[in-house]
Parts: sequence; C-alpha cells; structure tokens
Amino acid sequence: MKTIEISGHLREAVGSQDAKQLRREGMVPCVVYGGSENLHFYADERELDKIIYTPDVFLINLVLGDTKVQAVRRDAQFHPVKDNLLHMDFVEVVPGKAISLKLPVVLTGNAIGVRNGGVLRRNAKMLYVKGMVDDLPDTITIDISKMRIGHTIKVGDLNIAGVEMLEAANRVVVAIKTSRKAIADEEAEEAEEGAEGEESAAEGGEEGAEAPAEG
Repeated sequence: MKTIEISGHLREAVGSQDAKQLRREGMVPCVVYGGSENLHFYADERELDKIIYTPDVFLINLVLGDTKVQAVRRDAQFHPVKDNLLHMDFVEVVPGKAISLKLPVVLTGNAIGVRNGGVLRRNAKMLYVKGMVDDLPDTITIDISKMRIGHTIKVGDLNIAGVEMLEAANRVVVAIKTSRKAIADEEAEEAEEGAEGEESAAEGGEEGAEAPAEG
C-alpha cells in the first residue's frame, strides 16, 4: 500500500466553538481512533487534499508534533453547499490487528460482451474490505476480458489472498448489460468460432487420411 505523510497539530480544546474557529482559519478538525486512545487534531485543508482528491488509498503517517501515528482514512464530511471539508476520521493501524477500509475497484481487459455491443455497468467503484495492512492491495483488480453478454461478477466471486470482503456476497460489482442487437452479434461470433473449430478438425482428419496412401 502506498504511504504518505500528513502533518497536523493536537487540539488543546475540543468542542463546536473551537472547531468553527479552526475552519475559519482554513484548518480541518480530525480524529484518529482505534488505538489505546482517541487523538483529536487539526490539519490544513490543503494538506488533507492530498488524500481526498485521488482514487488512491494510502497508509498515512500522521505527524502531530512529537506524536507520530500510522493510520488509514475512514470518513470525511463536507459542507452541503460550499463542499469544503468539515471533518475527517482516521483509524490507527495497530501492529497485529486487522483494519477495515474501502479499496477502489479497477477493471482491466476489453470484455467480449462490450466488443459485441453490450453495455458495461460498474455497480461498485469501491468495496469495503478487512485485512492486515501488509496484505491489503492498492486496488481490487478485476479482469473482465472474458465477460460476455449477461455475465456478472459479484462480491462472492472475488478471491483475494489475505482480504476479507465486508460487502454482501450477492452484490454485483460489474455486469455486461443485455441488448437485442448485442445478443445477435455475440451468437454470430460464437457460431463463427464453432465453425472455425469444425473446419480445423476436418482439415486434421483429411491430412490423417492421406498419410497412409503415400506409404
């Protein structure tokens, strides 16, 4: 997992008035929990932008003065109108303890069904997982190259070593939507592939039949 460093300052006072003052100064109240105690701190909003406006998931080294904590991002709250960051939650990474977080889903390959006119439907861009920090990948990578019209890949179909899926097993991650024209194209392709196979077999049989005559 990629690593990044975020600098901040431990909060001396915790409350709504203090939080409002911090936001007026361009700072964001934060909390990191999951360790021996919750740590309340604040950081410059521009510093936190590095882990918000990116699809990447990071192992974060929080440097809070003399206090250093390793954590992962858990949640973020934004202003409903201005859309500026209001608060951010982190979970401390404790040695020997599994962590839960969301990982981005990355699709690779060019699906057969899409080439035949089907429509690719991504139903999950992120998936909630659990595992030891050293075992967690940067992304959940799915090869869709063999998917045909009507095929789906569900959470239960995914098997990643050291990763426990915390989503419902029947949740659809990606699907190739059916269409009348796409089905016709795909059936034609399958028929063509079958014909090529029969032709190859026939050619092989003819060659085998000619061999004894030469002797």
